[in-house]
Order: sequence, then structure tokens, then C-alpha cells
Amino acid sequence: MVNIGNDWDELLKSEFESDYYKTLRRFLVSEYNTRRIYPPADCIFNALKYTPYRDVKAVLLGQDPYHGAGQAHGLCFSVKRGVQPPPSLQNIFKELYDDLGIRCDPSFGELTSWAKQGVLLLNTSLTVREGMAGSHRGKGWETLTDRIISLVNTKTEPVAFILWGGNAKAKRPLITDPKHGIFTAAHPSPLSAYNGFFGCRHFSAVNEFLAANGRTPIDWRLEP
Repeated sequence: MVNIGNDWDELLKSEFESDYYKTLRRFLVSEYNTRRIYPPADCIFNALKYTPYRDVKAVLLGQDPYHGAGQAHGLCFSVKRGVQPPPSLQNIFKELYDDLGIRCDPSFGELTSWAKQGVLLLNTSLTVREGMAGSHRGKGWETLTDRIISLVNTKTEPVAFILWGGNAKAKRPLITDPKHGIFTAAHPSPLSAYNGFFGCRHFSAVNEFLAANGRTPIDWRLEP
């Protein structure tokens, strides 16, 4: 049984008891027993563990976890302490500096402090095989993560949804309440960052949205 340890447990209870999730779980047991899978099994639900439903004020949507050794730890775009930030995260740091003048340590890419402030760092697929991007897509994760997005959409407080790249933008129809803010841009990958990610100024825009709705802005600084 999944035990997240906060209000997500009750909210997602029916999902974790569903047939699709049981099928996904059997698949994952086989994958973790026979292949190298990321993140470690005890980190799969870190996004939910670090950011209880009651605290969510922004959602940053990713795709797969990183598929390189030692990188993924259950928060989208984030890498564990001591791991060199990948190119997409480096581009996020560049935009953060250009937007708010916040300079990040280029060797530190753990975004846990954002999660603890209410930024749900959610990938649409929560696991991946080593070196095989997209290898766990279509196995059931999307059903669960779509439900998570839909639950956040029902919150009474305004939430900022940050959708970078086509995969994230495809989730826009799940965000139906007009009180929420939706911020879209290209993916920060080196392949697309210069085609609509750089210059999006989403860090300041999200904080302006939160402040305008009586919510505490995010301190985007990262401390090694």
C-alpha cells in the first residue's frame, strides 16, 4: 500500500485501490526487480510527500524523471544534492537570474525548498528505465497524475499552473476553474529554450499572481 503521510492518502485512496493502479504496481514490481529504474522506489511519491494538498499554491509540471544515474529523486526538474544540474535545470536557473536576479549555485540543483513552500513538482510519469526516456509512459501513471491535477483544480484557493513544453501544455484542459493562473512556455530543454522559454518571466509572474490573490509568493532562492 502507498503511504504518502499526509492528506494525499485520503484524496487518492480510491486511485490506489483501483484496477489500473494494481496493474501499474505489478508492472513496477517487475521493473524494479529486473531493471535499473529511477527514481529509487522510496522516492517515487516525493512530490506529494513534500507538498501536501492543503499547501499547494503552484504546480510545475514535468514529463519523465531524469533517466541518468543518481539524478531523479521524485521532484520534477530537481536533482539530488551533490549531482550536477542537467541542461534543462541550468536553463531554468538562467531564466530565474534574468527574471529576478537570483543567482543559483551551478553545482546545486535540489528544488526541495520550492516543494516545501507549496510548489507541487509533479512529473506526468513518475518512473523511468535507466537511459530510456518515456519508457514508463502509458503504463498508468498518467491516469493517476491527471487525477492529481484535477484535484488541485478543485481547490478553493487560486493556484498557479506552470506548463513548460507540449507534454505539460496538453494538461491544460484539466484546469477548468478560471480563478487559477495558467503560465505556458516552451520546455527549458536546450532544444527549445530559445524558442519561447527564455524570457517567459514566469517566476515573477507567478509571484505577482499569488500576491494579487492574497497568497504568499515563492522564495525562489536555492541554498546549497
